[in-house]
Amino acid sequence: MSRRTTPSQTVGPFFSIGFSWLERTNLATEFTDQPPITIHGGVFDGDGQPVPDAVLEIWQADSRGRYAGPDQPAALSMPTSFFGFGRVPVNDRGEFRFSTIKPGGVPGTDGRPQAPHLELSIFMRGLLRRLVTRLYFPDEPANASDSVLALVPVPRRSTLIAQKDSCGEDCLRWDVHLQGNHETVFFDC
Repeated sequence: MSRRTTPSQTVGPFFSIGFSWLERTNLATEFTDQPPITIHGGVFDGDGQPVPDAVLEIWQADSRGRYAGPDQPAALSMPTSFFGFGRVPVNDRGEFRFSTIKPGGVPGTDGRPQAPHLELSIFMRGLLRRLVTRLYFPDEPANASDSVLALVPVPRRSTLIAQKDSCGEDCLRWDVHLQGNHETVFFDC
């Protein structure tokens, strides 16, 4: 019997096999201390065409800037009204929608608070590694002093900041562009 290595596999497109239990489009319940925010948008390829087989994974802090995890025992003892994690598949038109709360600022590596943001990973067919990005909130004064956002050239920062949308006061639009003139800023992780 010969032993040969098997070829590498790309991510997806079979996200529903074994991962459907991770899907969560509502990261908060009615018992959270913040009003819910709906975030919607689309995932587009370099030609501006919708990508129908992507999944967004969302990680975020609670309204006090705490992530639920072993290094935050106080956050773990809180009632389960906020999850801090969600996985949202896009539909056939590349569209996604989820609801959450605006997170508090978490400390950066320099100890100063970062602007409220969501951490997002994008998985899809054809990717060997996930894409990592952030979503910042519009009209947030702390955006001006955020150490990570400051690393991004000024003309490209808008790709990380959601926009107010006509669907309501508590509704934001944020699109992911994988390539092209409007390419979303992605981080090496």
